Amino acid sequence: MIRRMADKLGHLGHSSHPRGDDTDALHAALSSPTSTQSTVSSYLSSYDHRGSISTQATTTSEWSNDKRYESDMEVVVEEHRPVSRPRLVPVREKGVYRLNDFIIQRTLGTGSFGRVHLVRSKHNMRFYAIKVLNKDRVVKLKQVEHTNNEQRMLECVQHAFIVNLWGSFQDTANLYMVMDFVPGGELFTLLRRSNRFPDPVAKFYAAEVGLALNHLHGLGIIYRDLKPENVLLNSDGHIKVADFGFAKAVDTTTWTLCGTPDYLAPEIIGQQRYNKSVDWYALGILMYEMLFGLPPYHMAEQNHMVLYDRIRAGPSKVAFPSAAFSEHAKDLIMKLMESDPSKRYGNMRHGAGDVFAHQWFREVDWQRLERREITAPYLPRIAGDGDASAFDRYPEDDVSATYGMTGPDLNGHLFPDFDYTAR
Repeated sequence: MIRRMADKLGHLGHSSHPRGDDTDALHAALSSPTSTQSTVSSYLSSYDHRGSISTQATTTSEWSNDKRYESDMEVVVEEHRPVSRPRLVPVREKGVYRLNDFIIQRTLGTGSFGRVHLVRSKHNMRFYAIKVLNKDRVVKLKQVEHTNNEQRMLECVQHAFIVNLWGSFQDTANLYMVMDFVPGGELFTLLRRSNRFPDPVAKFYAAEVGLALNHLHGLGIIYRDLKPENVLLNSDGHIKVADFGFAKAVDTTTWTLCGTPDYLAPEIIGQQRYNKSVDWYALGILMYEMLFGLPPYHMAEQNHMVLYDRIRAGPSKVAFPSAAFSEHAKDLIMKLMESDPSKRYGNMRHGAGDVFAHQWFREVDWQRLERREITAPYLPRIAGDGDASAFDRYPEDDVSATYGMTGPDLNGHLFPDFDYTAR
């Protein structure tokens, strides 16, 4: 099984691959679980999503002492110094949409600002995901800049492994973003169901994420929110990186404190200026989590201050059980988790080339992979177009009653790139 999965990363022929719930095939090549892995499995039984929402901007001292941040949420402290940004150009003609162009099917996810719906176009009958954000809540939690950034970044990005934004609009109460519907669900869900991935499977997903990050960095965009929850699986098993709420166009460095605690680079925690290397650091964390089942600095009891102390201490004391990590995998993870950004893989003279040329990726045919010519190791069970069974069910509250509202709008001017076509 390992050989067949590894062959798919290179030049050799395709072989059968697991579908749907056949996740045992994903780790059939693993050795017997160690006592450490048994502990991991016990953690996983209660390990839930790390929410993709940011907290209200505040000072660092308040953030350190505020008990609200002892939950597994993302944290943000807004920057106050201007940073010059490269000019981004939209990659596709902007669609003009209205809410009544779509039929809402069901809810795919919820968050602090609103929810994501599966919808169907009345015109081409295709399925899309519409992200709906309540403007009052976005403004109250001081997420205007992040929301505008998400819209602008997605409008300027087109890549095989990144979700597409087809259009955006607003009404009196809400913002709407029309995006790809990615039916395979989250990589997070597959990972939790499998406990951990065998080396070739983790390699496949890490390679595709690396290509997506490299594309963003070429556009001057730092992603800043990599984690399994934000990596979606398409119907063909290939990934789509989603949720650009923390993405930012930066020509050199920035210093906004944001991200998911387990994935924060030490320079972010230390309130130092940082660059795209924080994304490569996060790739190292993702690799570790895929291979082991939990991120390297994870704690059974949530205590972010202790977690951040561990991150600052660096990876030298992180355990790498031989049952989960090959020597090449460990070496690359250590180089990506390097505490000194100037010595971190992805941020040195050869940039991403150091990552892609590493021995762990030696069998990967990067050009074929980017063209999606290599069969994915796992194919989601999709019953047909619009099948959203890979996503959790949510109460279908009558939130749509507030959609398409007209009337006075005190916040509309804060979102200039969201067209007023919903009226």
